[in-house]
Amino acid sequence: MITHSRRHCVVELQALPSRIGQIRRIVSAQLRHWELDPLIDRAALGVTELLSNVHRHAQPDKTCIVEIELRLGRLTVSVIDSDPRLPVVHETPAEALETCGRGLALVEALSEAWGTHLRPDGPGKAVWFSLTATQGAARPARPVPIRTAPVREPARAVLLAVDPGPATAAGLPVAAPVGARPG
Repeated sequence: MITHSRRHCVVELQALPSRIGQIRRIVSAQLRHWELDPLIDRAALGVTELLSNVHRHAQPDKTCIVEIELRLGRLTVSVIDSDPRLPVVHETPAEALETCGRGLALVEALSEAWGTHLRPDGPGKAVWFSLTATQGAARPARPVPIRTAPVREPARAVLLAVDPGPATAAGLPVAAPVGARPG
């Protein structure tokens, strides 16, 4: 079931792998409608990670609600389920070949803020993330650790000057490095 208003969209679903792609398309279409195209990739990736967590961990069932809200220049995407256990970010990074353990770290990296809270109206929790929602704006700069190769010294420039000395066979003056002594 989908309900939406001018700046609010709610989708109720079973967090099954086949439905996650549909939700990505719904989120993308809603953000296009709100003219927030620069946020589509990050919002779709974030909601995919949160829905994958519901599919993998939520008990007793996989029913959840995805809520997208645009308020005061901030887009907030929430996934609400009936499991009261709050998710935990792993202290150590997942190993290269592990198939889980990166989702919340990814949500943290792609969003300006994220969090969890227990539902005040019943059992369960909400896991959410938010993005700055300036129409047409690019993602604000964030420090990102980048591993690079060691920086080499730039090659020294050699300045050439025309030596008024003897001409070459072609009749043109000879270029010599600045500061070089005629030989």
